[in-house]
Amino acid sequence: MSLDYDLISFESLLTEEERLLQKNVRSFVDTAIKPNIAGWYEDAVFPLEIVPEMAKLGLLGMHLKGYGCAGRSAVEYGLAGAELEAGDSGLRTFVSVQGSLAMSAIYKHGSEEQKNEWLPQMAAGEAIGCFGLTEPTAGSDPSSMKTFARRDGDDWILNGAKRWIGLASVAKVAVIWAQTDDGVRGFVVPTDTAGFKATPIEPKLSMRASIQCDIELTDVRLPANAVLPHAKGLRGPFECLNEARYGIIWGSMGAARDAWQTAVDYSKERLQFDKPLAGYQLTQEKLVNMALEINKGFLLALHLGRLKDAGQLQPHQISVGKLNNCREAIEIARECRSILGGNGITLDYSPLRHANNLESVRTYEGTDEVHTLVLGNKITGIPAFR
Repeated sequence: MSLDYDLISFESLLTEEERLLQKNVRSFVDTAIKPNIAGWYEDAVFPLEIVPEMAKLGLLGMHLKGYGCAGRSAVEYGLAGAELEAGDSGLRTFVSVQGSLAMSAIYKHGSEEQKNEWLPQMAAGEAIGCFGLTEPTAGSDPSSMKTFARRDGDDWILNGAKRWIGLASVAKVAVIWAQTDDGVRGFVVPTDTAGFKATPIEPKLSMRASIQCDIELTDVRLPANAVLPHAKGLRGPFECLNEARYGIIWGSMGAARDAWQTAVDYSKERLQFDKPLAGYQLTQEKLVNMALEINKGFLLALHLGRLKDAGQLQPHQISVGKLNNCREAIEIARECRSILGGNGITLDYSPLRHANNLESVRTYEGTDEVHTLVLGNKITGIPAFR
C-alpha cells in the first residue's frame, strides 16, 4: 500500500481495519474511476452508474449508525474520502453531499419517521439527496437567506431560490433550509413536489464530473411533518457543514497526493538534455517540498480524525484543517503541473484537473477567508466577520 510520498510511515499509524478499508476504496478508485475520469470530466458527466458500487462499499452515510448505514469511524470516513478524491474531487463531493450533508441532516435533526423513510434508501444508493442552504445572494453569510417558509393551516409553503446545490437535478429528496417566523428551519422535500425545480449550472471550469444546480422553489406545499423537528436556527445546518468540512481535510490531501505521484512518475520518465527531469535539483526540491506538505496534511487529518472519534473535535480545529489542507493542496497541484510542462494542460494527466477542482473545494463549506476569520476569532477573542 505504500506510496512514494509516505516519508514517515504514515500507514503504521492506522489499524488493520483502517488499512483494509483504505485498500478497498483505493482499488475501487483505480478500477472504476481513474480509467474513466478524463472522459467524464471532459464531457461534464456525473457517472450515476457508479452510485450502486459506492453503496456496496458502504460509502454512503458511512459514518452514521443504523438505518442501513455502515457505522464507520471518522478516521475511516476520512481515509475513504482521501482515496475518492485521488480519483476526482467531484466524486468525493457526491459522497459528502449524500452522507455528510443530506443524510446527516436527517440523521441528526429528523424524526424517526423521516429517518426510516429516507436513510435506508440513501445508504443503498436508491435515493440521492441534496442540501439546499446557499442562495444566489447568501453564500458565506447564510443568515441573510431569503427563502421563506410560511404556515398555511397545518401545511408549509416554501418560496425562494438556492444556488450551487450539489446533485439537485438527480436527487430524489432535498433538505431545504428556510427562514420562518420562528427562525431558520429545515425541511425534507421530495424533489417531485410541485413547484420544485432544479437546473444544472453550466458550463463550468471546475467540478465538471459533478453536478451543481440552481433550485427554484415556487409555492412548494409541504405537510406539517416535512419539517426537521430537532433543527432550529443556523446551528442545524452548521452541524452538517462541519461534517462535510471534516471530509474535505482528508479529500484535499488525496487530490494533492495523486497530483504529486503523477508528477513523480512523469519526472522519472521524461528526458530533457539527456537526463530525467527527476535528476535535476530544481525538480527534486519541488518534489521534496510538496511531499513534506502532504505528509503534514495527512498527519493533521489523522489527528483531527482521532479527536472526532473521541468526541473532542472543536469547530475551530476543523477550520485549521480545511484552511491549511485546501491551501496546500491547490499549490501542490499547480506545482505538479509545472513539472509536466505543456503536457500538463491535457487531460492525460491529473494535476491541472485536480487544481481546477480544488478551486471549488477551497470555496465551498467555507472560503479561506471565512476560516481565517474563525481562527482569528479563536486567537484574539474578537469576531471580525462584519
